[in-house]
Amino acid sequence: MALYAAAAAVLAGVDSRQGSLKGLVYASRFQNVKQLYALVCETRRYSAVLDAVIAGAGLLRAERKLRPPLAKVLVYELLLGRGFRGGGGRWKPLLSRHQARLKAELARLKVHRGVSRNEDLLDVGCRPGQASQVPRFVRVNTLKTCSDNVIDYFKRQGFSYQGRASSLEDLRALKGKCFLLDPLLSELLVFPGQTDLHDHPLYVAGHLILQDKASCLPALLLDPPPGSHVIDACAAPGNKTSHLAALLKNQGKIFAFDLDAKRLACMATLLAQTGVSCCQLAEEDFLAVSPSDQRYRQVQYILLDPSCSGSGMVTRQLEEPGAAAPSKERLQALAGFQLRALCHALTFPALQRLVYSTCSLCQEENEDVVRDALQQSAGTFRLAPVLPSWPHRGLSTFPGAEHCLRASPETTLTGGFFIAVLERAEEPSSVSQAETSAPELTPSAATKRKKRRCKAAAAPSTLPRT
Repeated sequence: MALYAAAAAVLAGVDSRQGSLKGLVYASRFQNVKQLYALVCETRRYSAVLDAVIAGAGLLRAERKLRPPLAKVLVYELLLGRGFRGGGGRWKPLLSRHQARLKAELARLKVHRGVSRNEDLLDVGCRPGQASQVPRFVRVNTLKTCSDNVIDYFKRQGFSYQGRASSLEDLRALKGKCFLLDPLLSELLVFPGQTDLHDHPLYVAGHLILQDKASCLPALLLDPPPGSHVIDACAAPGNKTSHLAALLKNQGKIFAFDLDAKRLACMATLLAQTGVSCCQLAEEDFLAVSPSDQRYRQVQYILLDPSCSGSGMVTRQLEEPGAAAPSKERLQALAGFQLRALCHALTFPALQRLVYSTCSLCQEENEDVVRDALQQSAGTFRLAPVLPSWPHRGLSTFPGAEHCLRASPETTLTGGFFIAVLERAEEPSSVSQAETSAPELTPSAATKRKKRRCKAAAAPSTLPRT
């Protein structure tokens, strides 16, 4: 199966230092990037365990044409993963000949180490911590369907819908085939963390986007009305761009920039799959884009999610098990770029509202960058107070920093994230605080809005059949 060959090639590339795990995944040209990424991360996390099992079972001695990276991927799927997908192709009969010995070796390893669970075989630095408690968030793509239709679809598949969550405890308690509606975002469904929907027909058809809740907040808080002109400054891989398009209802324009051609190509595929038609992609450095260019004279909204250390990413512990904090030198370099990008964005003449976000936990990339940009803007822009009930605020490093938002597995059951909303101070903001806080409407009001959106969305018949 092409998935296993692609995963083995990525593993071999990482081991031989040909590139980063994520870079090699994007360069693989395998269509389902997320599926490939997840398989490689999990195989790598269990690498030492798989080496021991494969050696103990004598697999490579018996199958001399089987290379070690591919053997790891196949044995992971057989013993620790979901089982062979798509029938397993020619690999299933090969591994079946050794299945009994491989299972016996895994059982022997558990007995030897005095553990009963697979994850207890992992070294401490590779074991899931608080991040393992993060649920699976699934954003409904309102360009193609609506929450009610998707909920009905899952119910017909045997899932149990538990209604709208009222607290984080409701999310923590999720298990099995139960799911909830997020208490804040009316298009966000919440499943137990181990729920795998990469092969689900709604995901494959572009009706669902697998996107962490914290990653949904930037577009939500930018809140551009339909018809707006928006810049997505560092756009790939495209989840936030597709969210912006959904908020715009494909009415208006999104100018999306990214320097990485391969990531941009994957993004183009994602946008086509999700029905986005209002976006213009450009393989261009946002810092080289002229604010005086007439194409951007109507841009009032900018989403800036620049390259960062990724220290808040839940998947980072899978890519780099036991990874240390980013070095001071790297943080200084990243913060310098982030500050230049933010100050550049604030020079667009029609700009009214900007969201700056990172998936970093580091103050240098977050509060410090926002503070310095506000100082350089000389009072032209200010921090907008948003989501007053959000439990995790910005670090108190400068006056007004409490208007920024932070997220983490411990406090919000999401990936680590930082968000600041800047608005022009010279005139009233185009988005009032009441509108900004709209997701905190009472459930009854939110339900009415959702029903109106459902009527405007695609008909139920457009959903794949169960």
